Amino acid sequence: MTSNNSDLLLSARFLAPVSFEEDRAIASVMETQSNLGRHVYCVLGVPVDAVNLSTVIQKIEAAAAHRVVFLISTPNLNFLMQSLSDPEFRESLLDSDLCPPDGAPIIWIARLLGLPIAERAAGADLLDRLDKLSGPPARPLKIFLFGGAKGVAAAAAERLNRHPGGLTCVGTMNPGFGDVGDMSQDHMIAAINSSGADFLVVSLGAKKGQLWLRHNKHRLTIPVRSHLGAAINFQAGTLKRAPPIVRAWGLEWLWRIKEEPYLWKRYLADGFGLLRLLSTRVLPLVIITRWYQFRRIYQQDLQIDMRQDYRSFIISLCGIASEKHIPKAVAGFQEALASNKNVTIDLSKTRVIDARFFGLLLMLRKDLKIRGAKLIFTGMSRGVKRLFSLSELRFLLSENAPD
Repeated sequence: MTSNNSDLLLSARFLAPVSFEEDRAIASVMETQSNLGRHVYCVLGVPVDAVNLSTVIQKIEAAAAHRVVFLISTPNLNFLMQSLSDPEFRESLLDSDLCPPDGAPIIWIARLLGLPIAERAAGADLLDRLDKLSGPPARPLKIFLFGGAKGVAAAAAERLNRHPGGLTCVGTMNPGFGDVGDMSQDHMIAAINSSGADFLVVSLGAKKGQLWLRHNKHRLTIPVRSHLGAAINFQAGTLKRAPPIVRAWGLEWLWRIKEEPYLWKRYLADGFGLLRLLSTRVLPLVIITRWYQFRRIYQQDLQIDMRQDYRSFIISLCGIASEKHIPKAVAGFQEALASNKNVTIDLSKTRVIDARFFGLLLMLRKDLKIRGAKLIFTGMSRGVKRLFSLSELRFLLSENAPD
């Protein structure tokens, strides 16, 4: 079953009942499906899925229908900057089941690098689209709102439940101030779980929200989870969103400063960080990418050799590790996952790795972590090490020591 067909089948299940046996079989497919099937690119160390808003909606419906855990992270510039300085925050993105691009700078960087990531899937747009999905045979998606300033979640719930639509709010909670532990008390988690919601929307500030979701991953029973920040404020009407033309120009940050002046320090710091990344990471990658495209390097062949020893599954990549060779690589990586061993990638004969292949390696690492195994790299040339560094993937090399 292909990924696209699986999504369509599961989305259809959300709209129309099937037999118990079919339900269990489809749910089993979702739970065991490898992350290798995701269309992920590495954007400066952050996994970004090349998906549009409609695809995100479809995947949410599928996960909600079968109560399968589905963590969505929505990378923007602030997410990117925090991931570079905070390993735990970075892991919250790498552990996510979908990372649609939220911020305009993510789109800008992707365009400069020639990546097919052209459409934002902002959290506010996500809730708006879900709320507009109404009418038979669909049933409303039940959401729980966690966080936000005092009274905001309650106001958002009242507005959502005031009219029939694709969303109905079945609970809200304001955990107050405190650290992640303070907001993870047993009675709080029990109240969230007992709501029977399909979608948990968190608004605690990016860092605290992502870490709260990661901390409580195995305690929560609500299938779809995401930190959507100001989306709750937009739903409540306490914060006015930028007009569509302002968002289209990538200037929503200016509008946010107008609405919330205290944000200027964060946007200033992130802006300077973006300039540094553009000059020291993105520009060198653009030059390298354009040169390889001009010389048609990415079209050259990749040979994949595989062998095993008593403790590791060893994959040798010989040639150009580019998007063209993803299907071949996925087949080899799936075989490696089936071995339930650590996987060693021998790069001694690898000349080039592009952003799509780096994205695939991040997904291989994620699948190996789920199985309690490690991803190890050996034999890198100086040129390949530089690509790891420019792509903000040095952390992968620091994990190379075998157990």
